Amino acid sequence: MPPTASAHPGNEQTNEGASLWRGPVPTLADVFAARAVLRRYLTPSPVVESPALSERMGTRVLLKCENLLPTRAFKVRGGIYLLSKLTDDERAAGVVGASTGNHGQSIAYAARLFGAPATIFVPEHPNPLKLAAMRRLGATVIEHGVDFDECLVAAGEFAREHGARFIHSADEPDLIAGVATATLELLDAHPEVDAIFAPIGGGSSLCGACLAGKSIKPEVTVIGVQSEGAPAVYESWRARRLLQLDRVETFAEGLATRQAFALPARMLWDTVDEMMLVSDRHLRRAILTLLETTSVMAEGAGAAALAGAYERRTSLAGKTVAVILSGGNLTLDVLEQALAEERPW
Repeated sequence: MPPTASAHPGNEQTNEGASLWRGPVPTLADVFAARAVLRRYLTPSPVVESPALSERMGTRVLLKCENLLPTRAFKVRGGIYLLSKLTDDERAAGVVGASTGNHGQSIAYAARLFGAPATIFVPEHPNPLKLAAMRRLGATVIEHGVDFDECLVAAGEFAREHGARFIHSADEPDLIAGVATATLELLDAHPEVDAIFAPIGGGSSLCGACLAGKSIKPEVTVIGVQSEGAPAVYESWRARRLLQLDRVETFAEGLATRQAFALPARMLWDTVDEMMLVSDRHLRRAILTLLETTSVMAEGAGAAALAGAYERRTSLAGKTVAVILSGGNLTLDVLEQALAEERPW
């Protein structure tokens, strides 16, 4: 049976996006401010165009390769920008996060950059590549609970007990402003883009695509892609209320979030053009198609946007389509399973 959803306690409002988040909402000015900071620490990720991939898709496809950033994932943008804005006292007190891996790497990388202690809570049996990277970057990593959502609660409690700065993976305006610089770079290099596909875990990548994309080019189509085994953000967008799933069922840990969050809901519900779901099978096929046509490595969440674009390929004929390849921390076990079960498109 597919995961079932229920409303968060106290979040029964329908179509009340403004009431879901009462803090500041990032603006395009914030994205430009973030870019000015990030230029000191990151080289823009490349945009790759593969004739073989475009031929297979039946339209021109551009890959925004966030998998080539230092942590091999897009979230490092938000981590660096957020840590850059903390005070010396806040950094000295330390930062805490909950993560299936890429957000944790982002915090760990930025914390090392700015001299802050970092503690990351991860679910039991995490992606070993991401776990090793966080520890290599100097973070204290605590395995706790069966999934991200259990880690989230534990991390918040730990931060309160120790007086540290808790960094949410989605409900952070500065984090989203940092993440949105990817779309800013994309449209600077390719203003002709007609549609942008972004993956959905907690929603920060899609928020960034909508914030920068719609502000710079209002007519651009922005589509979010989530796993059908973890559809919390998708179902919340449809219902216009924050929902929580009883479980998630996907190999793509970057998409494995059981609940929708308030700031992404505020930013997305009346802005994004569409959200869609894809199967794990299609995620695996997207991974293999990327490898075959571009020699680019993507993890499950990183390949989600391409999987969505492939499902919409007929309606995209003749357009320039940008795919945000959000991460490349693919384990050999997952690749082996994909090769055993699927073939490229």
